[in-house]
Amino acid sequence: MIKAIVDRKSCRKYNGAPVDDAAVMQLLEAARLAPSGSNTQPWHFIIIRNEETKDAIIKADSNQQWMKGADVFIACVADIRCRLKDETDIFIDESCGRFETKQIIRDTACAIQNIMLEAAEMGLATCWTGAYKQADMRPILGVPNDKFIVGVITIGHMAEDRAHTPRKPLADMVRYEKW
Repeated sequence: MIKAIVDRKSCRKYNGAPVDDAAVMQLLEAARLAPSGSNTQPWHFIIIRNEETKDAIIKADSNQQWMKGADVFIACVADIRCRLKDETDIFIDESCGRFETKQIIRDTACAIQNIMLEAAEMGLATCWTGAYKQADMRPILGVPNDKFIVGVITIGHMAEDRAHTPRKPLADMVRYEKW
């Protein structure tokens, strides 16, 4: 696993080669197996291949034109109803302060990381994007107001290898017993 962790890097230059459906399903199987608090598994995934939909997502996602090179997008959506089953009118967005919103975002982030690591293991490239507002992205994907789009993952084949982004040394971030 450490090899996939070391090899994984965010890709913003794809070569346009297709990613087959079996590979996408393998990525989603890795996501499905992620851990979640109380085993709630709040995640849902929307596979996007349609060019018009991808263009609308790109526009909503701060017009990041580099995304066009990716063959497939996966929108990763967190469902708060796994924790708030009895509430009727639920609305969540970036300003929502509910603790349950933080829980479902955290859990869905675990699933997203699994997608990205499995992609690296398979020789695929990914980038997690999230420079959008829920209000702009929801209508494009038909996502209801009680769901939170945690990220849109671009997936494809890297056009050119690039150096890794520098990481802080472990000594700068590890404490023992207390801060």
